[in-house]
Amino acid sequence: MRKRDLTRFKRLLEEQRDQLLGNAKKALSGDIHLDPDDFPDEIDTASSEVGLAFIGRLRERERGLLNKINAALEKIEQGSFGECEQCGEEIGIKRLEARPVAELCIDCKAEQEKLERRMG
Repeated sequence: MRKRDLTRFKRLLEEQRDQLLGNAKKALSGDIHLDPDDFPDEIDTASSEVGLAFIGRLRERERGLLNKINAALEKIEQGSFGECEQCGEEIGIKRLEARPVAELCIDCKAEQEKLERRMG
């Protein structure tokens, strides 16, 4: 992969990481809490709890993405960014543009998904 492409992907990944960390800081600043006195009935309380559960799931997904971003940045530093972890071939630039944290080339990913559909 060309150095210019690596620089572009590094910048993109760092921007994504900074945005996720900013979102996490906002969440930790105290926006999220439940006070039973704030809700006049059980339906309002249940609705709020569902909303908080949804936010929790989003944060968990963001944490997983953050781990993948950090792994991709580490690969850039090690010189292995853009290599398929399964077959060792180069991951296509179009795939990396669509998903910079991709660990598998399109063929290996398609095979993985086919096996997952059979198993699950």
